[in-house]
Amino acid sequence: MSSIFSKIINREIPGHIIAEDDNYIAFLDINPLVAGHCLVVPKKEIDYIFDLDDDTLSGLTIFVKKVALAIKEAIPCLRIGVAVIGIEVPHTHVHLVPLNSMDDINFSRPKLNPGEEELKLVAEKISAFL
Repeated sequence: MSSIFSKIINREIPGHIIAEDDNYIAFLDINPLVAGHCLVVPKKEIDYIFDLDDDTLSGLTIFVKKVALAIKEAIPCLRIGVAVIGIEVPHTHVHLVPLNSMDDINFSRPKLNPGEEELKLVAEKISAFL
């Protein structure tokens, strides 16, 4: 069964896509910790990040860096936090979270619930720096 991320990749469901190439895709988290919280995903549906082959893992890291630098330009923050948890969705994904405090990357706190228009504007703002 396809993960929700594969459904975004295949355009079966909508996603606020920030960047994409043949192997990776970045899109906004629809329930972000803070504005600009993105997910970066290999298009190859593999559950656990350390099950990725070396080329895919290294390519993912380079793609993550590119997206993180764009987020940092677009969203006022001190730095971009990186988290790989992988419990909720069985498809490797990297969280990129704009940080102004340690609490900004606290996954146990309530998530934001931005509307479609706000997500669209944030996606466009970040994409402009890619």
